[in-house]
Amino acid sequence: MKKEWLHSLDAAITICDKDGIIVYMNRKSTETFAKEGGKKLIGTNLMDCHPEPAGRILKEMLENQRENTYTIEKNGVRKLIVQKPVYDHGNFDGLIEMSIILPKDMPNFVRG
Repeated sequence: MKKEWLHSLDAAITICDKDGIIVYMNRKSTETFAKEGGKKLIGTNLMDCHPEPAGRILKEMLENQRENTYTIEKNGVRKLIVQKPVYDHGNFDGLIEMSIILPKDMPNFVRG
């Protein structure tokens, strides 16, 4: 799959293989993690970037092909973090993380 269009998204997209090695970062991801090395992080292990308890959660996600979704706030900026397993022809291939900045006044609709 060509991933060039992922560079235009206003969301940080990071993909690791089943061993936790970063294999792809879009432009927003490399900008987001510039202080940690940006594009130079490709080829490194995510386990080296995550202190506990995040390291334990990441390890469990890789071992059990589990998703993880949560929000964070840092310096007044709220983000939605979505981490999901990815598959290639039905075989576990790694994880994708999408980090999306949430608008301050984002509406929430409850539908029934």
